[in-house]
Amino acid sequence: MKMEVISPKEFMGDVIGDISSRRAHIDSIENRAEIVVISALIPLSETFGYTTALRSQTQGRASQTMEFNSYQEIPAFLLKELTDKTGKIMPNKKFVSK
Repeated sequence: MKMEVISPKEFMGDVIGDISSRRAHIDSIENRAEIVVISALIPLSETFGYTTALRSQTQGRASQTMEFNSYQEIPAFLLKELTDKTGKIMPNKKFVSK
């Protein structure tokens, strides 16, 4: 996912740290008056709950937008977590109504 975060400069370090901890690759950081615009590529799986975390870190003063960018192969360490002992990908657990 291509992500753009607009935040006050005073929260830039916290925002960049959080983005980096989510396996994102920061493309650019632009300074505009009292705000900073951070452009990054981030895996979709790492974006769930991000808006809430961003708002908490910045006292509700930052915002973000995302759009699809590209598909990528899953990293080996994550693939290992998703596979069971037989080496097969674990099936999705679906809720079944009775």
